[in-house]
Amino acid sequence: MTTPLRPVVALTLGDPAGIGPELVARLLSRPDVPRQANIVLVGDPWLWQQGQRVAGVRVETRPVEDFAQVRARPDSGVPAFLPMDTVDPVDVIVGTARAAGGKSVLQVLDRCMTAATGGEIDAICFAPLNKHAMKLGGLRHEDELHHFAEYLGVTTYFCEFNTMGSLWTSRISSHIPIKDVPRYIDKDRIKDATRLIHRSLLANGIETPRVAVAALNPHGGDGGTCGREEVEIIEPAVRELVAEGLPIEGPYPADTIFLKARDGQVDAVVTMYHDQGQIAIKLLGFSKGVTVQGGLPIPITTPAHGTAYDIAGQGRADDNAIANAYAIACRMGLAQRQAATR
Repeated sequence: MTTPLRPVVALTLGDPAGIGPELVARLLSRPDVPRQANIVLVGDPWLWQQGQRVAGVRVETRPVEDFAQVRARPDSGVPAFLPMDTVDPVDVIVGTARAAGGKSVLQVLDRCMTAATGGEIDAICFAPLNKHAMKLGGLRHEDELHHFAEYLGVTTYFCEFNTMGSLWTSRISSHIPIKDVPRYIDKDRIKDATRLIHRSLLANGIETPRVAVAALNPHGGDGGTCGREEVEIIEPAVRELVAEGLPIEGPYPADTIFLKARDGQVDAVVTMYHDQGQIAIKLLGFSKGVTVQGGLPIPITTPAHGTAYDIAGQGRADDNAIANAYAIACRMGLAQRQAATR
């Protein structure tokens, strides 16, 4: 009997002061999770032990010395554990953003990305990070996605996707002031973002993705009386995508487009700025949402919520979002592995 192909998925503990370690412990205690992938947990041993204590679970792992050992392991269903020494317990205050925690996160993620470039892993799922802590710890970019892109040598279009259940969103602009959004609205960015989310939905197992594009202005611009971006930029971009053979619709007014999404009429919405999609996604299911780092050479996913410093260390964190992030990493990682073995 042929052994089913399983992706190697790196799982990290996230910010040491947040809810990440307990989320990962609770995730790996689910009986169905270890069988979905060849898991390698990466992080500080003391932090992993603390996460299990807070979550009130014990999870068996098998130590490995490097990523190269992971793919060749027997299919035991027991996660591998790659220990790293990145932060001392005395430098971590639970519930507080500190440079030591941010530096730790960067070290772990960079080691995972190095493994990805060497073909040793197929996907990364990381527990929640804190951007302020990461910037204190040395992050030079506006967010982790831009750090990933530079580290992995990405020169083509990339953007965050946010998902909730079967609905995905992408955006033309991200972590920028609202006053700067119009500068990012151009046909090339709209087409790149739309093509990218269409490809990513295919990799996630959606055979015929249906993608809708949101308008920028109130009432979709009202034919130009309430803004010209729809007439001059967004509508022409949609027409050109349709001419390429992609099943793209829009632009639809932003205050109604998510009704179509809620009712299952589309699989993805391309939004023009951060909150246009994030508000809708989080209202639909804050504790279940996932962020996918789109446009990178390896799938990278994480819960859409943050480090929840206010409840860190209390054992109250909801693990549904990280379970969803892990499931997407497994599906996209499997597609990545299948493509590599053809």
